[in-house]
Amino acid sequence: MIHKFHIPVLGLGYSIDTPLKVARYGISSVVSIVDDELCERMREYHSIQNGLTFKAISKSAPDRRARRITAYLDLLHQLVDEQFEQLKKEEFTGESDLDRYFQLLPPDSQLRHGYELMQEFEDAGSKKIFQDILRSKMQKGDIDGNIMSKVDKMNYTATGEYTGDTNTDALAALRGFAESTLESSVVLSAGMNPKLYSYLENFPDFFPDADGKLKKKIILKVSDFRSAFIQAKFLAKKGLWVSEFRVESGLNCGGHAFATDGLLLGPILEEFKQNRGDMRTELWEMYSAALTTKGIDAKHIPQQKLSAQGGIGTSSENDFLLKYYCLDATGWGSPFLLVPEATNVDEDTLHKLSEAEKDDFYVSAASPLGVLFNNFRHSTIEEQRVKRVIEGRPGSPCTKKLLCNNTEFTEQPICTASRQYQNLKITELKDKCLPEAEYREQYKAITEKICLCEGLCASTYIKNDMLKRKESKAVAICPGPNLAYFNRIYKLDEMVKHIYGACNLLAEVNRPNLFVNELNIYIDYFRKEVTGYLQEMSNKKGKQLAKFKEELLKGINYYKNLLPALKDSVKTAGEEMQKQLLLAELHVAAVGQVIS
Repeated sequence: MIHKFHIPVLGLGYSIDTPLKVARYGISSVVSIVDDELCERMREYHSIQNGLTFKAISKSAPDRRARRITAYLDLLHQLVDEQFEQLKKEEFTGESDLDRYFQLLPPDSQLRHGYELMQEFEDAGSKKIFQDILRSKMQKGDIDGNIMSKVDKMNYTATGEYTGDTNTDALAALRGFAESTLESSVVLSAGMNPKLYSYLENFPDFFPDADGKLKKKIILKVSDFRSAFIQAKFLAKKGLWVSEFRVESGLNCGGHAFATDGLLLGPILEEFKQNRGDMRTELWEMYSAALTTKGIDAKHIPQQKLSAQGGIGTSSENDFLLKYYCLDATGWGSPFLLVPEATNVDEDTLHKLSEAEKDDFYVSAASPLGVLFNNFRHSTIEEQRVKRVIEGRPGSPCTKKLLCNNTEFTEQPICTASRQYQNLKITELKDKCLPEAEYREQYKAITEKICLCEGLCASTYIKNDMLKRKESKAVAICPGPNLAYFNRIYKLDEMVKHIYGACNLLAEVNRPNLFVNELNIYIDYFRKEVTGYLQEMSNKKGKQLAKFKEELLKGINYYKNLLPALKDSVKTAGEEMQKQLLLAELHVAAVGQVIS
């Protein structure tokens, strides 16, 4: 890995072809492999763009979902390899794409130093030899695939027959990744799915070859050390190695937001830092024993990386995380939504994002999954949702059925954002004859859900002029709250240089430190949870909130003790941060008084 950051998965479509835009420069990125229809349409689009023959895999084809995902990933692999080989053939002119590859590298990269040294050579023969060495050291970025583990809908035939456990959405997506030609990682996010994790055993690429190499690796996106260790042990006992723990801030991130029990990013990373070595040793013992039972010789302890993502905004924050917590890399997601060279954001949404204020980004209950969802107030899907409610036709047509998980009214699951579900739920609500205020509140909760299956793909289709005649133009987008501090459209070179400190895109922006931002988001969340508790008290909820309060206060105390180390490396960590921490402590204590 030659870069110190990666671009995480961004919705369904926003990073669906990001590897084609950045992998040749050595930048790794993550593709969502949840939506096989999107994968198939993007495969057709890029096949045509590159003059390749496209043979469709129809909706009725056997094992359609897995085969479509495999075919798309294979195409990405092929095209990135071709781009990379073509790039290496270019000449060093100072302004070529080949030069750009080296100019984008981290300032302290040996390869970057080699490039700068090469430019000092005057003898043409010696210079060419040096240039050939540089070419031989180049690496392309990884094409990783993301699966939300618990988005694992059961599937049925047209006659209502269950297609089997290996054809649920998550397992079929995993099979699609596993059977591709890629040598990269599958990122498993949103919690543990034992059935999915066990299914990994069916694919040889996840086990070491004769040289101990893993062709395909496992990355776990996690929110705390304990859950990471539990999941990794489950896999290790099956002879499956976690090659990277990708720690994501629970609330200061894009997409779905999974709040911890008050644990903050700093203390979480500290626990990894302190216990990472012991965990790796314990996992190795389980892993090597499991491989032995499978007749595989475990030659050495595989590498196990640690990275963090969610809310990082400056190079000083980035450097602090890397150095203080001994990270291998960081993830930068939402800021790349403002980089058209890297992601798929349609022109209208792009300009709205670039002009947005802090209050335009908020945590909502809009996801049909029943999980908090980072939303954007000015998205066209939100406008569409409100319009449908006003017209008395709430809900969306449900065509893709990727998020069908509710069986309140039907034998087979339906989506809570669908018109079918919302009509049934509203009818039930009317029969309750509730007071007007309570009715309105519950009606609002029912109709807040939006169609993510269509909405998170629409921007990609619009940008690439792929939208079909009757297809919805309503765009859903899920940036993290940190995007509020980035206020224009950027070039790829600008964003990469910002990450590495060669320029500062936030020089004129008043922005609290990463840790303070996350802390304040958690305090807002805590306040809302306490308000809900006061309306409907229970001992269980009271104990949960008391634990939450305790963890927040412990986190604040941790940051107070961390301040001396922060001050030396993070410009926003001085007296102002100390005041912000004291104020946060008072807020937590005040809000938490009712549960004491």
